[in-house]
Amino acid sequence: MATQSSESATEPDACEARPAKDHRTGLTAYAARRRQNAVAGAACCLALIALFVAALGAGRAGVAPDDVVGILANRFLGVNGHFSDMATNIVLNVRLPRVTAALLIGAALAISGASYQGLFKNPMVSPDILGASAGASFGAALALLWNFDNRAVQIMAFAMGFVAVALTYFSARSIGRGANQILLLVLCGLIVGTLFQAFVSAIKYTADPDSKLPEITYWLMGSITKITWDDLKLFLIPFILGSIPLLALRWRLNALSFGDEEAQAMGVNTALMRGVCIACATLLTSAVVAVAGVVGWVGLIIPHVVRFLVGPDNRIVLPLSLVVGAAFMIAVDTACRTFMASEIPLGILTSIIGAPFFFAILLKTRKGVR
Repeated sequence: MATQSSESATEPDACEARPAKDHRTGLTAYAARRRQNAVAGAACCLALIALFVAALGAGRAGVAPDDVVGILANRFLGVNGHFSDMATNIVLNVRLPRVTAALLIGAALAISGASYQGLFKNPMVSPDILGASAGASFGAALALLWNFDNRAVQIMAFAMGFVAVALTYFSARSIGRGANQILLLVLCGLIVGTLFQAFVSAIKYTADPDSKLPEITYWLMGSITKITWDDLKLFLIPFILGSIPLLALRWRLNALSFGDEEAQAMGVNTALMRGVCIACATLLTSAVVAVAGVVGWVGLIIPHVVRFLVGPDNRIVLPLSLVVGAAFMIAVDTACRTFMASEIPLGILTSIIGAPFFFAILLKTRKGVR
């Protein structure tokens, strides 16, 4: 009898110890995950810095990495050093604006794609899903056809990108307010994007085949060859205005992943959140197309890479997408200007890299389903 009573007395203690043990295990796993994410973030930041320095030195007139660091330290920190005038001019005046542009463009496209994938709860969407790239392409092609200067081309591209997304957004709202807004946005974006692509084709058909058509075609393939510091100063405005709200509201994207009703129960204004995300992503995408032309696949594949490294938490995915997207675009731009005697347009190389990568993602997903 004593033995039975002692055994029955220990049973509640065991039941209480089991949840405590599970709780400790969960905390340990959470701490390990945080350390893993911190290591991945630090590695990505170091890779970005290394690629930035390597890109400044890479080219037909090569500059050693230590000389690149010395030139930058001398220019921005006042550190004493003696370097040739040619190397200083190449690093500061020729390559630094271009590499900085690649960094900002890659970061903008990556965070736009990550925010859209979180907003639409679909990892297969990209920043041009609502027609921003198609509208911006139409604006730029029209400006080139009318012999506008470079600044006017950028303004037209930027404005028409917003016009295209506005048409998509208000078309979806007018069709059905109580229906599935996400599906309506995607469908209306497909319609608007196709329409503006038809307009671009019409402009190319009517353009002079000896002068205007090659100029329009090359611009649409994407390039940052002629980018200047003035262009970057203007680009910084939409970059800051678009990226900061997305980073500040990234936790709300996690709430939206549970559905509108659950997000509203958590205090999230879903309509306002959706509008802010669309506006910020459109601002970034239109600005990129305005200064660099159409650069595809970056906003689609980079968030997948980041999720593979740190998981699906948008609080981490969005800021790390900035870093990985910037590093990826620097690497692509460096390859574009060094692999061949004539420069490869950005859009071509990103498509060559992105398409097989996306196919590999589909294969991995298929295997996971099995």
